[in-house]
Amino acid sequence: MLRTALRNVFAHTARLLMTVLAVMLGVAFVSGTLVFGDSVGQALRGASAENLRDVAVSVQAEPRPVSDDAADEGRTTALTGKLVDEIRSVPGVRAVHPGVKGTATLAAEDGRPLNADNSWQNLATNYTPDSPHGERDSRFPLVSGRGPSAAGEMALDRRTAEEAGYHIGDTVRFATDGPALTKKLVGTVETDDPRVTAGGTLALFDTATAQRLFLAPDRFDEVTVASAPGTDEERLTHRVRALLPDDGITVTSGTRLADEQAEQIVKSTAWLTRLLLVFAGIALFVGVFLIANTFTMLIAQRSRETALLRAVGAARRQVVRAVLAEAGILGLIDSAAGFALGLGIAAVLRPLLDVGGAGLPDGPLVISPSTVAWSLAVGVGVTVLAAWLPSRKAAKIAPVEALGSVDQAPPRRGMVLRNSVGGLLAVPGVLIMLYVSTLDDGAETNLMIAMCGAVLTMTGLIVLAPLLSRPLITLAGALTTRLFGVSGKLARENALRNPRRTAATASALMIGLTLITGMTVAGNSVRTALEREAVSGLTADYQVSNAGYDGIEPALGRKVAGVPGVADATPVATAPLTARGADTTVTGADPRQLGHVTALHFSAGSLDALGPGRIALSDELARRTGLSTGDTFRGTLGFDDDRRELTVVGVYRQTHAVEDAVATTADVLPHAEGGKFDSLLVKAAPGTDPSTLERDIRTALGNSPLLRVQDKEQLTKAESGEIDTMLNMMYGLLGMAVVIAVLGVVNTLAMSVFERTREVGLLRAIGLDDKGVRRMVRLESVVISLFGAVLGIGTGTFLAWACGSLAGASLSTYETVLPWGRLGLFLLLGLAIGVLAAIWPARRAARLNVLRAVNSQ
Repeated sequence: MLRTALRNVFAHTARLLMTVLAVMLGVAFVSGTLVFGDSVGQALRGASAENLRDVAVSVQAEPRPVSDDAADEGRTTALTGKLVDEIRSVPGVRAVHPGVKGTATLAAEDGRPLNADNSWQNLATNYTPDSPHGERDSRFPLVSGRGPSAAGEMALDRRTAEEAGYHIGDTVRFATDGPALTKKLVGTVETDDPRVTAGGTLALFDTATAQRLFLAPDRFDEVTVASAPGTDEERLTHRVRALLPDDGITVTSGTRLADEQAEQIVKSTAWLTRLLLVFAGIALFVGVFLIANTFTMLIAQRSRETALLRAVGAARRQVVRAVLAEAGILGLIDSAAGFALGLGIAAVLRPLLDVGGAGLPDGPLVISPSTVAWSLAVGVGVTVLAAWLPSRKAAKIAPVEALGSVDQAPPRRGMVLRNSVGGLLAVPGVLIMLYVSTLDDGAETNLMIAMCGAVLTMTGLIVLAPLLSRPLITLAGALTTRLFGVSGKLARENALRNPRRTAATASALMIGLTLITGMTVAGNSVRTALEREAVSGLTADYQVSNAGYDGIEPALGRKVAGVPGVADATPVATAPLTARGADTTVTGADPRQLGHVTALHFSAGSLDALGPGRIALSDELARRTGLSTGDTFRGTLGFDDDRRELTVVGVYRQTHAVEDAVATTADVLPHAEGGKFDSLLVKAAPGTDPSTLERDIRTALGNSPLLRVQDKEQLTKAESGEIDTMLNMMYGLLGMAVVIAVLGVVNTLAMSVFERTREVGLLRAIGLDDKGVRRMVRLESVVISLFGAVLGIGTGTFLAWACGSLAGASLSTYETVLPWGRLGLFLLLGLAIGVLAAIWPARRAARLNVLRAVNSQ
């Protein structure tokens, strides 16, 4: 039987081609993901280790406010210059680099800010020569120029300087937490810091300047110690620790610090590997339909051969084992090829992600034994699993029955049982999703319920697909018959002849389009809701904010108010608020000015009633707390447990323009972060040129790269711009499943043409020309593909609608918005898949020799 299995594999290589490709692509996705994850993790660990290559001991100092009374006066640490000198004198110390850490957002030479939305990646520190009289800092190897040594100088990492268009001698404009500053560029350096290589920037200053910008004179955030050759690292760590106070200073060996960073890196990159594996699993699941279809058709075509084996003594178990052995051999070959292809996928994933700004470090591909084992196990396991049911079906056919007929219609009882099982899965799934549509909270429990309902619904529809195929294909067939005559009618009858096969082929396409459609509808709805919410209740023309989330100084509001063309500039502050156990945020502003830049709809009270201790609530917060106009409660403002009596003087409709509560500036600003405003809402005077006004506002703000001036369109894009990026990434990841589904359609048609060789010959003999044969096969392909597309688009839309209510708690403006253009594009995609998938099978059918085809068995 093993020899029979081997012979069957090599005897039907052409018929197994699409199955080979499907398994190979699925395994390539899995192996490529695993190799990519291991390689990126190793590269990040290597970059981190390289960055800590000369660090034997790391001394970290906790920041503390300059004074206990005012945390906004700056920060200091317990690590002084005297302690640094004492560390330098410890036996075994070769070099000491005291560091000052901060962030600086740079402006490019053309004025645009660099990486302003991720300012935490814009690193700034001091350039410290290895020795007191040296000129080079080994942590930052020089590429050109020299290191900064005076107050008016700075250096940049090479990539940032090139991206910004700066050259040695240019004046660089940047901001730390206030107005724009300028310094002369004197050098460029290389760095292995993963935050910088991942898209951030690095600015270097002399030590005194860095302390003035980010810390306090004679204070440091950290000290890295390089050891002399032959020095024991742990012993040196103990010596350094003995010198330093225990309060606010942590001493760690370089090896342990590298291990801790490596562990953090593994955790931070694990999500990407898991995400890719999910989509690899989807691709393999789609491949199961193709594999099962292939073996079902092969077994039907080899039924006479199977009957002969049974007649000469082969037991049912031996038939099952022979088919599974054939599947196992096929899976092993495919898995090996897929693993090789996966190495190519892993190699191109990194540059593809880097184009999107991932900034992953370079490194060799890491191929672990577990990755090889998992890839082979997954490929063989999926293939054998998919072939199990066809093998049992082959073993159950009696020899005489199989010898009497090559192709029999599926037993009616089997279809009744299948339809019953499908109904038991689909009906509860649909009911669960209808229940989910009534929920308005995206809690974890509700998400799990929605996931279970979606899985049940999709599984039920897959099982019911043969039943659903008949009315839908009959409807499509009526159109093809009217438009294409005999070829259209034959295509409809061929698609209906074996509903199980048609359903399995269409289900593979359905799964991919269900996921794509569901994400598209949900993404489009969320984007529309975010666009509405971003400017809901906002009548101001511009919002001025700090990209580093460090607030707006009160003096800047007065500067903007004095800009010609500004009708109103309202500073807005926010602070935490606790009201009757509900934690929320309160907006503070001048009530008279706030009415000029926002449109708040009050159901009770008004903005004019605000004053000391008097507050207005959104209708949502009022509902949660049970408060209404006239009620008094003890609320907590800020983080310092300032409990006070507050009176509700108004209730307004919830809006994005302000938080869940509104109070006066005097009540909120003292409790705001750093005592600063969050933003400025600017109203332009009638007839003002927008581009001129925006430029004048930026000039009044000192053209600081940290300060953003955004109009309504920019605010909308900032809120919803990432949705399209996410959808495009998902389309790419699900593209593999769609490709496998296309292979399934090609495979089904090709093997169906082989089964119907004699039938096609008879049609040719009675007058159906080559064009008619090709049209018949193409129309059959289109009908099957459109069935899968309609089922997928409909299911995806339903699931997205049902799950949309879960976004109600976080997006009050959410409603399901169907992207009709994209849905139409997906339907056209199904049509195109049908046409393209039929090219090869149609040509093969049209080229059949009539006499040989008529005489075939």
